[in-house]
Amino acid sequence: MAISGKTVVITGSSSGIGAEAACQLARQGARICLVARREDELRQVQNSITRAGGYAWVYPADLTDEQSLGDCAEAILADHSQIDVLVNNAAHSIRRPVTEALDRLHDYQRTININYIAAVGLTLKLLPRMLEQGAGQVVNISTLSSQVPIPLFSAYLASKSALESFSRSLLAELGHKGIDVSVVYFPMVRTPMSARTQIYKRMPMMDVEKAAGWIVRAVDKRPARVGSPLGTVGSVALAALPGPVTRLTQPAFRQMDRLLKRASGRS
Repeated sequence: MAISGKTVVITGSSSGIGAEAACQLARQGARICLVARREDELRQVQNSITRAGGYAWVYPADLTDEQSLGDCAEAILADHSQIDVLVNNAAHSIRRPVTEALDRLHDYQRTININYIAAVGLTLKLLPRMLEQGAGQVVNISTLSSQVPIPLFSAYLASKSALESFSRSLLAELGHKGIDVSVVYFPMVRTPMSARTQIYKRMPMMDVEKAAGWIVRAVDKRPARVGSPLGTVGSVALAALPGPVTRLTQPAFRQMDRLLKRASGRS
């Protein structure tokens, strides 16, 4: 009953976690607004939902383009009198050492544009409707890697950390007005995005179905955080002793990287 009948907007829902979460939520009676760049893939997800008896609408958009984002939000608001949940799932990740990105400021710019600016932009467009209703929820997708000192993902982690800070501010300002904010801290998930990194092919990862279930849990229970015990411990340790924790964990991460590279070379 916490999900049935709700109108849920999910970005990055043409494939991977977003598509699976859309299908799982639709099976529980949610009305799904599918948002991503690739309309043909969105239609496939829509067809899967409708064949199973659910309801889904398609809104193709490039969320890094302000005009496209605005048109998308306007269309959603025109089609649906109530917006209950926004899931900011669309994301881009880059795995690259800082020393190899010295002349690649665009890595940081394009990552922040989709992971942070686009999420904030769509939130700002849909928030007035939620405030009018006196209730709403924003679910922002982050990563376990922002809870522990992970190397090689400086652009990605900086963008996710910004989104987490925005989430906390949003809840602090509007929680008393019925706006809930949840942050989902995923570990590595076996998706098309992670598959682009060759050395991760042999690394144990969460499957897409389980990851999507975490989003469903966020919508159902509306907690401030959904994540793993490891992430919680990492957050506490990093907040208490950032210097020592960062220095002590780095040899382990370097060794893991070497082992993954060897395994990838044998595949």
